[in-house]
Amino acid sequence: MPRRPPKIAGRPVVITGAASGIGRSLALRLSGLGSPVALADMDEARLSTVATSLCGPVLSRVLDVRDAAAQQRFANEVREWLPAPLVAVFNNAGVAVTSAVLHTVPEDDEWLFDINFWGVVHGTRAFLPILVHQNDGVIVNTSSVFGLLGMPHQSAYCASKFAIRGFTDALRQELRGTGVRAVTIHPGGITTNIARNARMRTDPEGLGRTKEQMAAQFEAATMTSPDRAAAIIHRGVERGKARILVGPDAYLFDALARITPTHYHAVVSRLRARRRESV
Repeated sequence: MPRRPPKIAGRPVVITGAASGIGRSLALRLSGLGSPVALADMDEARLSTVATSLCGPVLSRVLDVRDAAAQQRFANEVREWLPAPLVAVFNNAGVAVTSAVLHTVPEDDEWLFDINFWGVVHGTRAFLPILVHQNDGVIVNTSSVFGLLGMPHQSAYCASKFAIRGFTDALRQELRGTGVRAVTIHPGGITTNIARNARMRTDPEGLGRTKEQMAAQFEAATMTSPDRAAAIIHRGVERGKARILVGPDAYLFDALARITPTHYHAVVSRLRARRRESV
């Protein structure tokens, strides 16, 4: 008989990318429900602000997720700190690059892939032994709706998010028959700082827009707050879902990937045009 998925609330969790966005909201939500929280991020100031705002046990570390050895040291610290068995690891840190493939700056794509994909891999490898030893817990890896569909000027981002999806799907099959699960998160447009922190050299559509203008356009089109996303993710993990779609646009992208796997962008473009006309 399949084991029921564990409750997360009240049990220790690890969250990377915890200084802002979904990671911050997950930390606030789960800490508020009684979970001891181990937090990590590169932004020391914002991470400190989040850590001091939590109401329960906290372990906070500045961490570059690209560094496999640093991730292992963090996992070792968490193992020693744990007040109870670890229930969930949220590999959530991520960045963006906006560029046409023709004008790609290789260093930008490498920066993104090292954080988005290898950061997830390093985090999974560092913490998985703890969960396997317990025979209990869940690895939660953040992909994207851009891990369901490829979008223009997001080639590196899409590649990293498709890679997370494939990596986590494979891990899920390896863990069959154990008490450990692997979950993939596919957020749609979430109102975070990811667009403002993205790397962009020029407007890839040749419209002369600044990075600030493009970030504002992204934020105007988002449909889900970080707090709402955290609630959906929390509930989805506790319900035993293997894949969690976050936001109404995520359900649209998922449907388009199934119904029109090669012509979806024409549909998305028409929907965006109609939305702009209605504003």
